[in-house]
Amino acid sequence: MYFTYILKSLKNGDVYVGSTANLKQRIALHNKGRVKSTKAYRPWKLMEYYELNSRSEAVKKELFLKTGQQKERLRSKYGHVAKW
Repeated sequence: MYFTYILKSLKNGDVYVGSTANLKQRIALHNKGRVKSTKAYRPWKLMEYYELNSRSEAVKKELFLKTGQQKERLRSKYGHVAKW
Protein backbone atom coordinates (compact mmCIF):
# COMPACT_ATOMS: atom_id res chain seq x y z
CA MET A 1 0.00 0.00 0.00
CA TYR A 2 1.25 3.48 -0.90
CA PHE A 3 -0.13 6.90 -0.10
CA THR A 4 -0.33 10.33 -1.65
CA TYR A 5 -0.94 12.93 1.03
CA ILE A 6 -1.70 16.61 1.50
CA LEU A 7 -0.34 18.49 4.49
CA LYS A 8 -1.07 22.02 5.64
CA SER A 9 1.42 24.08 7.61
CA LEU A 10 -0.04 25.37 10.86
CA LYS A 11 2.69 28.02 10.83
CA ASN A 12 1.98 29.81 7.55
CA GLY A 13 -0.83 27.94 5.77
CA ASP A 14 1.31 26.44 3.00
CA VAL A 15 0.09 23.17 1.49
CA TYR A 16 2.48 20.33 0.69
CA VAL A 17 1.80 17.24 -1.45
CA GLY A 18 3.91 14.09 -1.20
CA SER A 19 3.82 10.32 -1.48
CA THR A 20 5.12 7.51 0.71
CA ALA A 21 4.78 3.86 1.68
CA ASN A 22 4.50 4.69 5.40
CA LEU A 23 2.15 7.60 6.00
CA LYS A 24 2.46 7.81 9.80
CA GLN A 25 6.24 7.74 9.71
CA ARG A 26 6.45 10.29 6.89
CA ILE A 27 4.22 12.80 8.70
CA ALA A 28 6.33 12.32 11.83
CA LEU A 29 9.46 13.11 9.79
CA HIS A 30 7.85 16.29 8.45
CA ASN A 31 6.92 17.39 11.98
CA LYS A 32 10.35 16.53 13.44
CA GLY A 33 12.02 18.75 10.86
CA ARG A 34 13.72 15.89 9.02
CA VAL A 35 12.36 16.83 5.58
CA LYS A 36 14.45 19.69 4.21
CA SER A 37 11.72 21.27 2.08
CA THR A 38 9.16 21.44 4.92
CA LYS A 39 11.37 21.93 7.99
CA ALA A 40 10.84 25.69 8.28
CA TYR A 41 7.04 25.48 8.12
CA ARG A 42 6.20 22.93 10.79
CA PRO A 43 4.04 21.83 12.44
CA TRP A 44 2.08 20.12 9.67
CA LYS A 45 -1.46 18.77 9.73
CA LEU A 46 -2.65 15.94 7.50
CA MET A 47 -5.57 17.26 5.46
CA GLU A 48 -6.29 14.30 3.20
CA TYR A 49 -4.67 11.21 1.74
CA TYR A 50 -5.24 8.62 -0.96
CA GLU A 51 -4.44 4.90 -0.66
CA LEU A 52 -2.95 3.46 -3.83
CA ASN A 53 -1.76 0.01 -4.84
CA SER A 54 1.72 0.85 -6.11
CA ARG A 55 4.48 3.41 -5.76
CA SER A 56 4.01 4.41 -9.41
CA GLU A 57 0.30 5.10 -8.83
CA ALA A 58 1.14 7.18 -5.74
CA VAL A 59 3.74 9.24 -7.62
CA LYS A 60 1.33 9.68 -10.54
CA LYS A 61 -1.36 10.98 -8.15
CA GLU A 62 1.18 13.29 -6.48
CA LEU A 63 2.22 14.76 -9.83
CA PHE A 64 -1.42 15.17 -10.84
CA LEU A 65 -2.18 17.11 -7.64
CA LYS A 66 0.76 19.39 -8.42
CA THR A 67 -0.63 20.44 -11.84
CA GLY A 68 -1.91 23.98 -12.29
CA GLN A 69 -5.61 23.14 -12.16
CA GLN A 70 -5.26 20.92 -9.11
CA LYS A 71 -3.09 23.49 -7.32
CA GLU A 72 -5.96 25.93 -7.75
CA ARG A 73 -8.37 23.40 -6.25
CA LEU A 74 -6.07 22.90 -3.25
CA ARG A 75 -5.60 26.66 -2.92
CA SER A 76 -9.35 27.23 -2.74
CA LYS A 77 -9.87 24.29 -0.39
CA TYR A 78 -6.98 24.85 2.05
CA GLY A 79 -5.50 28.27 1.40
CA HIS A 80 -2.00 29.13 0.18
CA VAL A 81 -0.26 26.40 -1.84
CA ALA A 82 3.49 26.12 -1.37
CA LYS A 83 6.02 25.95 -4.17
CA TRP A 84 6.64 22.25 -4.66
